[in-house]
Amino acid sequence: MKVNPVVPRHIVCLTFDFDTQSGFIARGMTTPTPLSRGEFGAMASQRILALLKERGIKATWFIPGFTIESWPRECEAVVAAGHEVAHHSWAHIPPASQSRDEEEADLVRANEAIVRLTGRKARGYRSPSWDLSTHTVDLLLAHGFLYDSSLMGADYLPYRARRGDVAALGKPFRFGEPTGLLEMPISWSLDDYPHFEFVRTPTTVLPGLQPARAVMQSWLDEFVYMKKTVDWGVLTYTMHPYVIGRGYRMLALETLLDGLRAEGAVFLTLEDAAREAGKRMGAT
Repeated sequence: MKVNPVVPRHIVCLTFDFDTQSGFIARGMTTPTPLSRGEFGAMASQRILALLKERGIKATWFIPGFTIESWPRECEAVVAAGHEVAHHSWAHIPPASQSRDEEEADLVRANEAIVRLTGRKARGYRSPSWDLSTHTVDLLLAHGFLYDSSLMGADYLPYRARRGDVAALGKPFRFGEPTGLLEMPISWSLDDYPHFEFVRTPTTVLPGLQPARAVMQSWLDEFVYMKKTVDWGVLTYTMHPYVIGRGYRMLALETLLDGLRAEGAVFLTLEDAAREAGKRMGAT
């Protein structure tokens, strides 16, 4: 019997965490200067939308309820441009620091804001600070989410998120059960924030401020390696408008998009990529 070969397909998902001031407020950084850094993201969202329109790319915007209610016109522009709006909490508080009831209340409140903005609930979720709680997967399933994009257990191949993992000091790891929730993996190395942001607090310093074109070259190399090693895969880049939106970084991002297209990248929203991955993986 003749077997049809797999047609190579290498997907890129551009994602933007549209936090504005929410992440700074959640960290207690409420003086004027850090808040103004978040405000810059509202302005920079316009240049990002213009670039995506120019290149004919649909992206996924993870928008906290805070941003939807604080910057309605900027969020409406994301929807008008045809991009996916996904869930990123209401107040940008990591769920691992919340009780189950607090986490669910925040989840519901943010989804209500998304419904008012888009007319439907979000299908995708990304945890603030990429730190899930032991309840998150159950809550996402209960509220009808298709995918999560907060974990790092793979690079190019989506997988089923598990619940019930047990990690105890001095004991072997116990794997929980796979669920119907698709995990669209991410990486700090493919996030603009640790590469570029300078943050100084009384206890820590995040140096950031790396050369933009060097970072974009490493991001392109990641795609080239995906092409080399898998016939089908998804590569997710995470960006923040107040970070990537600086002018010289936007120029570097343009170069990255040109390089990805030249290498044959297929640009999809995370929801579309998750649906394609789900069909490939079959039912749980």
